[in-house]
Amino acid sequence: MTRALGSGYIASVLGTLGKMTRTSRRVGIVLFQLGGPDTLEAIEPFLYNLFCDPDIIDFPFARIGRKPLAKLISTTRARKVQHHYATIGGGSPIRRHTERQARALETELRGQGVDAHCFVAMRYWHPFTGEAIEQLRAAQCDEVVLLPLYPQYSSTTTGSSLNEWRRLFSDDLPTRCVDAFYRNTTYLDAVVEKVNEALSRFPVPEQPELVFSAHSIPMSVIEKGDPYQRQIEETVRLLTERGSWSNPHRLCYQSKVGASRWLQPSLHQTLRQLAAERVREMCVVPVAFVSDHVETLGEIDHEAREEARRMGFAQFEMSAGLNDSPKFIQALGQIVHQALGQAVRTVVPISIAETKLAAPEYAAAAGLD
Repeated sequence: MTRALGSGYIASVLGTLGKMTRTSRRVGIVLFQLGGPDTLEAIEPFLYNLFCDPDIIDFPFARIGRKPLAKLISTTRARKVQHHYATIGGGSPIRRHTERQARALETELRGQGVDAHCFVAMRYWHPFTGEAIEQLRAAQCDEVVLLPLYPQYSSTTTGSSLNEWRRLFSDDLPTRCVDAFYRNTTYLDAVVEKVNEALSRFPVPEQPELVFSAHSIPMSVIEKGDPYQRQIEETVRLLTERGSWSNPHRLCYQSKVGASRWLQPSLHQTLRQLAAERVREMCVVPVAFVSDHVETLGEIDHEAREEARRMGFAQFEMSAGLNDSPKFIQALGQIVHQALGQAVRTVVPISIAETKLAAPEYAAAAGLD
């Protein structure tokens, strides 16, 4: 009888029974990141994708001129930034770190009884948002949590990622969205843990200056109402309260390129100021990143470290990225649970005007993850 029915029929029945016996709702969690070139050869196409982003580059007749402009900028910029990636091993590690975060979060949530399936959606390099959508659909999830891995909200990061998701995904699934998570106390504890590890490398941990560093963005974006600067400043306040450090501290911004006004002071300005004040020990704390990548490993731990050495600093340290540290994964689990407890809502449309920047103003992102 079994042989007469055929394997195709049996597989169909078993598949139907499998769906019928599912008792928990399958939750798809999409982890968004900017992405980064994984090889030196990938730098130029990565930059091309970035400058083809309609939420980043906009000008009159952009539909006609955006691609030629993106080609010109990416070709020129690739040669300038290649050394950044060469110093950290020839490519960005951000995909590797993000995929590890996804697997660890999946394990964390499944251990808590959630039928979780995590997917990675990079904005400008593999795996792209479209690839994550294909995987999400194949997993037959019942609901979706969108989790941008940017602790603070900016239209240039979270906004662009969610706009791309909205352009490509219109399936009728209950969707919840995490806008920012810098206030989550376990996330703050995860950062404090990394800072304490870095401070422990100093002879007197209470002595070095704490320098909190965040990616800078153009003032024109802030002036349009972007909350990024306010949220960065609040993050620093919450961290210093949580860490209870007696060390002096200050905030700076990194990665500015071009002549337009960006958030200041820069990391380089801060180094010069500290040297002028005869500070000789400093610990840099990245506060806008959750993974080690070219901005932390290259710009801070290589370039700024070398600059500090030339200026006469006795010791320079950087707190490591959160990556897949257990405490950070625990924080992400809490954030997902909180999102699942909220009322179902769709992705809030973000005004395209809020995310568009002139090409020269966004040049910093061209060389960074």
